[in-house]
Amino acid sequence: MNKTIYEVRNVTKSYGPRCVLAVDTLDVYQGEILALVGPSGVGKSTLLRLLNFLEAPSTGTIRFHNEVIGSGHEASLALRRRVTTVFQRPLLLKRSVEANVAYGLNLRGQRNSGQAIHAALDEVGLGHMAKQSARTLSGGEAQRVALARALILRPDALLLDEPTANLDPANVALIERLVRRLNQDDGVTVVFVTHNVFQARRMGHRVALLLENRLAEVADVQTFFESPKDPRTAAFVQGDMIY
Repeated sequence: MNKTIYEVRNVTKSYGPRCVLAVDTLDVYQGEILALVGPSGVGKSTLLRLLNFLEAPSTGTIRFHNEVIGSGHEASLALRRRVTTVFQRPLLLKRSVEANVAYGLNLRGQRNSGQAIHAALDEVGLGHMAKQSARTLSGGEAQRVALARALILRPDALLLDEPTANLDPANVALIERLVRRLNQDDGVTVVFVTHNVFQARRMGHRVALLLENRLAEVADVQTFFESPKDPRTAAFVQGDMIY
């Protein structure tokens, strides 16, 4: 049996009277890549924020490495530091590229990390831009800096929210290779949100479909795309409008 890193049980998230997410059961397995797909506004990014402990669930619990987080129990700082998120539009400091990559390490009191910073930048193909201002970067370059800033922290779980949206094919391919490398070589568990079903099929070990703020189906990639159990999944895969 696969070891779970996340166990989501009876979780809801509400803002005032509006429930934006309701997940009865979801397990995320250690070392897997799980793709979250579905139409806009169904709770994909909300689920990612809960998995990163940026917000607490309104009801229910999330177990991460056997620590339980719920509406009355926030995640410890040590636990939160084991998870890193890269957003669709990463926020970079108005500093150099290398200073942005070093930021997370500095917050953790880790100094004299120049060699690790430059190794991370080399891995994302930006070693030659270390001294350049982050304000001058293109969208693809900024996303790669954000990935370098994430991978240098060596997280147990990496959460990605539309990591390649609006990027050209070359940058999409580069970022996908980086994520696969982190997963395969370093054993990092990856959960990523995408609107691109082709990317979900290329990247994911399993795929989870969210519809109407609930999980409609979670299955391995082959089952999800070739023999889904839920007719709504079959329609979604075929490109039909499902809401």
